[in-house]
Amino acid sequence: MPDTPPRLLAFAGSLREASFNRRLIPVLAEGAEAAGATVTLVELRDFPLPVYDGDIEAAGMPGNVRRLQALLGEHDGLLVSTPEYNGSMPALVKNTLDWISRPLEDGRSGTTLFAGKVAGIVSASPGPLGGLRSLLVLRDALAKLGLLVVPQQVAVGLAADRLPARGVLEDARMRESVHAVGAAVAAWARGVGRAA
Repeated sequence: MPDTPPRLLAFAGSLREASFNRRLIPVLAEGAEAAGATVTLVELRDFPLPVYDGDIEAAGMPGNVRRLQALLGEHDGLLVSTPEYNGSMPALVKNTLDWISRPLEDGRSGTTLFAGKVAGIVSASPGPLGGLRSLLVLRDALAKLGLLVVPQQVAVGLAADRLPARGVLEDARMRESVHAVGAAVAAWARGVGRAA
């Protein structure tokens, strides 16, 4: 059987046009691609969702939930770059994960889309800690959904200076570290991903 490249779904947990995490996620994807993965980078602003509400779900699952579920179902893992809001991950990330985990059209739990897959996480912040606390919360949330989160993670502090543009991380050592997170996800996904 040919060695099929692992497919990874990537997104930043921010909608803001000049978001540091939207600037960082292509760097993470670059590391995974250099290690042989195929990366689908999506913008969550293209999948607007209401705050999770069981009444909305009961009235009919939002179409963007189904689109995100289908995307995750086609991939072997996740790459996420998250901001830190008040010492935690932003509501956008939590809400997105909550909606994806809802039941699929065939009745199976949406958590089956996450189970046994691999994830890599990074963060960026204008502060010196780089959003480190958000990574702790996100790591726990992803693990509870059944994902294996690689031990490597990077928090890019002082991001206004280090991330001047999308996909540009000027600190060479930090860029190598972010690439290493992506490469680790690619390696794990190749070993534990779905059978072709």
